[in-house]
Order: sequence, then structure tokens, then C-alpha cells
Amino acid sequence: MDIRDHIRGIPDFPKPGILFYDISTLLANADAWQVAMRRMARLVARHLPDLIAGVESRGFLVAAPLALRLGCGFIMLRKKGKLPGPTVGHDYALEYGTDRIEAQADAVKPGDRVVVVDDLLATGGTMAAGITLLRRLGAEVPGAAALIELTFLNGRAKLDVPFDALVAYDR
Repeated sequence: MDIRDHIRGIPDFPKPGILFYDISTLLANADAWQVAMRRMARLVARHLPDLIAGVESRGFLVAAPLALRLGCGFIMLRKKGKLPGPTVGHDYALEYGTDRIEAQADAVKPGDRVVVVDDLLATGGTMAAGITLLRRLGAEVPGAAALIELTFLNGRAKLDVPFDALVAYDR
């Protein structure tokens, strides 16, 4: 099965000139979704994770079922102010300005093996920030993965861990 057949391209969203890769059509197809999760599980299992960290928000849709399939815990990496209780954050640069990603302070134990998962890797800034944040919390980050990689944006170059994607688009 070609997973690309179940990902819809939406032109000019969220602004003119952007082609948005919409996974809602993949999520809606039970067979394709099962195949995608089975393939993602094979990619991620080699890292022997204790936890899967999902990046807000579509990354949760991939990371939570993946963690369940692998028998791992699931944790959330969220934007500032979205998590209850004490949090630890990491500020990172965007093209224009900065953003912040946070995790609950007790989300990982020192030495936990945590794989970072998102729906899509574009420029790599958010995923790299998530990796840095998890390390600050004491985690070991052996790898990262996404359903989709936009190879033309070269986000993989910002990551210092092995990265895998189910599908790649070169334009």
C-alpha cells in the first residue's frame, strides 16, 4: 500500500503558495491507518524506546497510538502554557521570532529512552527543540520519526539523532 495515496494535498493552506499535507484522510481510512502505524512501529522499535514523545498537536495523533502499539508510555511536548503542573521549557528560533516548547517536569526519568514523533518534518526546528528539551529533562533520545518528511526543506539536517519518515515529498 502506498501511504501517499491516503494523504491529501491542500493547496494554498494556511496561506497562498503553501501545499498542506493533510493526514485526516489517512486517519479516516482504517486499513491505511493500520498499515501506517505498523510501518511506523517497525521504524521506531529499533530504538528500544521507553516513551514516545508527541509534538503538539498532530504529532499526538501519531505518537499516542504508536506508543500503545509498542507498549511504551506517551508524553506530550506542547506550546507554552498548555500543560498542567510544573513544566520545563525550551525557547527556539523561528524564521521570524521565537517559540517555546514545554514538557511536564516529571514526564521522564533520567535515562529514559524517548523517541520524538510528529506528523511531519519540515524545517526541523520544533523537532530539534523537542530533542533538546528532553535531554534537559535527563532523557536519552535515540531517534525521531514522522509520517511525512518535506525533504526540500532539509529539516533532517537540524537533527542530531537518526530520523525516519514513512513518506517523503521533494517539492
